[in-house]
Amino acid sequence: MQVSRRGDVDPFIVMDIMHMAAEAEAEGRHVIHMEVGQPGTPAPSTARKALAKALDEDALGYTLTPGLPELREGIANLHKDWYGVDLDPDRILITPGSSGAFVLCFSALFDTGQRIGIASPGYPSYRQILKAQGLQPELIQTEPQDGYQLRPDQITDAGLDGVMVASPANPTGTMLNRDRMEGLMDAAREAGTTFISDEIYHGLHYGERAVSALEIGDDAIVINSFSKYFSMTGWRVGWMVLPEEMVRPVEKLAQHLFICAPHASQIAALGALSARDELEENVQTYERNRAIVLNGLEAAGIKRFAPPDGGFYVYADISHLGDNSLRLAKDFLAEEGVAVTPGIDFDPERGATMWRLSYAADTSDIADGMERLAKFTARRN
Repeated sequence: MQVSRRGDVDPFIVMDIMHMAAEAEAEGRHVIHMEVGQPGTPAPSTARKALAKALDEDALGYTLTPGLPELREGIANLHKDWYGVDLDPDRILITPGSSGAFVLCFSALFDTGQRIGIASPGYPSYRQILKAQGLQPELIQTEPQDGYQLRPDQITDAGLDGVMVASPANPTGTMLNRDRMEGLMDAAREAGTTFISDEIYHGLHYGERAVSALEIGDDAIVINSFSKYFSMTGWRVGWMVLPEEMVRPVEKLAQHLFICAPHASQIAALGALSARDELEENVQTYERNRAIVLNGLEAAGIKRFAPPDGGFYVYADISHLGDNSLRLAKDFLAEEGVAVTPGIDFDPERGATMWRLSYAADTSDIADGMERLAKFTARRN
C-alpha cells in the first residue's frame, strides 16, 4: 500500500527509547527515566476528586466545541493571575492536548507549501505535524550563546509565512525575557509573518517567570496545556488563545476534526486550576532536581550546555564522548539503566553530539541517575 509523502514522517526517537526502557524493566531491571518529558507526580488531587464526583453525577457527553464555559473562564483568570492580562474567555478554545492545538493552528493559518520557521534544536513534533499537513518546516539554527532561542534578524528577512517560538523551550529549558519576546514579535509583524507562541511549560521557572506573548500583543496565537505544570500528560487537554478574527475559523475546524476535547479531562482540568499549592510544591521538587542535574553534569565532565531557566530539561553537549548520541544513549541504558533522549530528535543536523536529560522524575532517582552518569562517562574518558 502506498504511503503519502505527508504521512512519511520521522519517528519520535524518545518514544523508541521509552520502548527500550520498558523492555529492560520487563526483564526486572530498575530504569531511571530521564528521557521523557513527563512529571513524576500524578494529576492534582482536586482534579481527581472533581472527575470522581462527575462520574457519579454526569453522563459526560459532548461539550461545546470551544470547551466548558467554566473551564475557559478559569483559564482566563489564570492569565490574569500569571500575567496581568485581561483575556476574553471567548478567545480561548480547549483542545485535545497541545498537539490538537498545533493541528488546528497550522490547518487554520497556512496553505499547502507555506513555510513556517522553527528553532533548531526544537520539539520534533512541530516539524512532523507541519510535514503531515503539507507545510514546509524551516529549521533555523540557534546558538548556545542565544540560549538556543531565535533572534529577530533570523525572522526579518527569512520570507516566512509563520514562525513558532517556545519559552521555556524543549529541549533546552531556556526562556525569552520580555525584551527578546517583544523583539521577535516586532520582527514578525514587520515581515508579515504569523507569530505562534508555545507556552506549555509556563509555571515551571526557577527565577524570573516566563513572559507570555499575550502581554505584548493580541495578534499572536498562544498554545498551552495542562500536561506539564498541571501534571496531566495522559489526560490530553490543552488550550489555544486566538485573535478574535481567528476564533470562528478554528472553531469550525475543531467541530469536524475533534468535536470537542474529552469531557472527563476538561472536568479534571477545571479541578486542577484550584490546586496551586500542590503544584507549586512540584515546582520546588523540579528546582531541587535541576540543581542535582547541573552539579552532576559538572561532576561527569559534561560542561557545555545553556543553563535551563524553566521546564524540566537540560540539553547538553556530549561530543567528547562520541559523535553518535543515539548509540551512546542505548549504551547508557544498557550499561547503567538510565534512559536519556539523543539530540537527533531535536536537531537533525547537530544533534548527534547532544543529549536531553529530563529532571521531572523523583528526586532520589535523579540523584541516582547522575551518579550512574559519572560512572558511564568515567569509562569513556
